[in-house]
Amino acid sequence: MTRMPSYFISHGGGPWPWIADMRQTFAPLEDSLREMPQELPEAPRAILCISGHWESEAFAVMSAARPPMVYDYFGFPPETYQISYPAPGAPADLIQRTTDLIAGAGLPTRLDGEIGYDHGTFAPLAVMYPEADVPLYQVSLQHGYDPAAHFALGRALAPLRDEGVLIIGSGLSYHNLRAFGPAAKVPSEAFDAWLNDVLALPPAERTAALIDWERAPYARDCHAQEDHLAPIFVALGAAEEEASTRIYHQKNIRGGVTASGFRFGPGL
Repeated sequence: MTRMPSYFISHGGGPWPWIADMRQTFAPLEDSLREMPQELPEAPRAILCISGHWESEAFAVMSAARPPMVYDYFGFPPETYQISYPAPGAPADLIQRTTDLIAGAGLPTRLDGEIGYDHGTFAPLAVMYPEADVPLYQVSLQHGYDPAAHFALGRALAPLRDEGVLIIGSGLSYHNLRAFGPAAKVPSEAFDAWLNDVLALPPAERTAALIDWERAPYARDCHAQEDHLAPIFVALGAAEEEASTRIYHQKNIRGGVTASGFRFGPGL
């Protein structure tokens, strides 16, 4: 197997790929997601997603053979609550391997055989792999979003990159639902610029800066709750010594939001 990169992506808003005007809004995001499979050294054995929409007291590992759907959004057309993304779950040996790696790092973990794919997973994956033919599973965030613990999770999962597993942290570099219009312009631009600059630092410095992310400009204006930022800690922890490349950048989303996505490690 060839080592896979890891990613921190924006997953857009709700079921956006199935809504025409939202899909138009997120056209640059759709382009970047479609290109991701072409950047990989080979087809992934499985995809492991850490979504901002699932957290638990421990780092829970999805273990269902056929995970159901979780429609964790509100106010969208009725048909978006019938969406199916029927990707198979990870094989049992990979689920066990993932759990062993997390436990071996001294982190709390458990299996969850009931949880399904949330929109932070199925929306971007439906663009990347529309045939839903790649095994897909999730590992949860941990309550509290401690950056050091999530970096530790990424480091624990890093060996999977050499075993054909594509690790994706799925969130958003700006996530303040109360300020998603013009009020987001200044905070999101400043935070996005900080994030891009930090990810260009040498590895030890960028890890330290991200662990101390609350010192960033407008940090809490952009992430009053950091559920959508925490996936970057995992994605970068899994490729801590490797180069960062911005693969997605979009400004004035919904009249104000600036957002970016990144690859850690080489691409083709």
